[in-house]
Amino acid sequence: MLKANAAGKVMKALGAMSGTSLDGVDGAIVETDGESIFAFGETGYRAYSEAEQAVLTTALGCWSGAEAEAAARVVEGAHSELLSGFGGAEIVGFHGQTLAHEPRGRGTCQVGDGEVLAEALKTSVVWDFRSADVGLGGEGAPLAPFFHFACAKWFGASAPVAFLNLGGVGNLTWVDPSKATPDTPGALLAFDTGPANAPLNDLLRARRGLAFDEGGRIAAQGEVATGALELFLQEAYFSRMPPKSLDRNDFPEMMSLVAELSDEDAAATMTAMCAASVAQGMAHCPSPPERVLVTGGGRLNPVLMEMLRVSLDCPVVAVEEVGLDGDMLEAQAFAYLAVRVARGLPTSCPSTTGVHALVGGGIVSAPQDG
Repeated sequence: MLKANAAGKVMKALGAMSGTSLDGVDGAIVETDGESIFAFGETGYRAYSEAEQAVLTTALGCWSGAEAEAAARVVEGAHSELLSGFGGAEIVGFHGQTLAHEPRGRGTCQVGDGEVLAEALKTSVVWDFRSADVGLGGEGAPLAPFFHFACAKWFGASAPVAFLNLGGVGNLTWVDPSKATPDTPGALLAFDTGPANAPLNDLLRARRGLAFDEGGRIAAQGEVATGALELFLQEAYFSRMPPKSLDRNDFPEMMSLVAELSDEDAAATMTAMCAASVAQGMAHCPSPPERVLVTGGGRLNPVLMEMLRVSLDCPVVAVEEVGLDGDMLEAQAFAYLAVRVARGLPTSCPSTTGVHALVGGGIVSAPQDG
């Protein structure tokens, strides 16, 4: 039985995320009024098949056309299959699959039609979270920071903390939990740090037919090519002030920098590139965080985690240390954001995406039968 409070009704929201690693769809329940988190609920995962991954990979970089349409069908079908197994959700947050992201150019493209999903689930669906932000001059990413703020309140943080999501792309959220709301000036700073798992996954898929470097075992056998690492860090993106964001394939030169290296040395070097880009990004934080809480697949790579601990001047731990689920945090974020959109609350602000004013992104689609 859901309770209500003065701020608004507490809703049982279902969020879904299909990330840049293209591995599958995460689904998660959050009970929230769009401000506070009251409970975390059921979670689920639906992997993409090799054939589905091939369709999605082919569509990366597309803005429209047959490839994008094929990707949308895959995304809609996989989400419908996973999310229909959840019971009792009052609203769904559907991110879709990012194919292209160029906020200073053509905009942002996430495929997957929320109206299709609303009909399949017979539940209202909030989707297209990024377009309104980009339309008001924002980067459209990252979008989880408002949820990270709520998480910091939920586990009782008393000093600034940083959430580091290491999925296909890395992104960092610095949170000051002493502030009242996420849009209070000084409460948040967020930005993409650089490439994370996606380039290494692509390399190992091409060279060895592996989806990823499980347990960092390949990187652990190699040595970092310092020359390649130094050239990587000369990329202009790292000197840009945040907020800033990246597309999955924004650093194509990474492959050429490790092309002549052995598999082991290439894996070690790409892992070091991820850690070094995070270290560069930490310099932008308004004050040193008490600790860095790592979420996403990167937290399961002990080589990467050790590189981060060596590079950063504060403790680096997985988000499980504070009772959160590092596999589901992004899906939970879109459950939370869906309720904010339904309540007319902002989902991003100047310090998270560089948007010119507070903005609440998202389209709400209700099933035709109500």
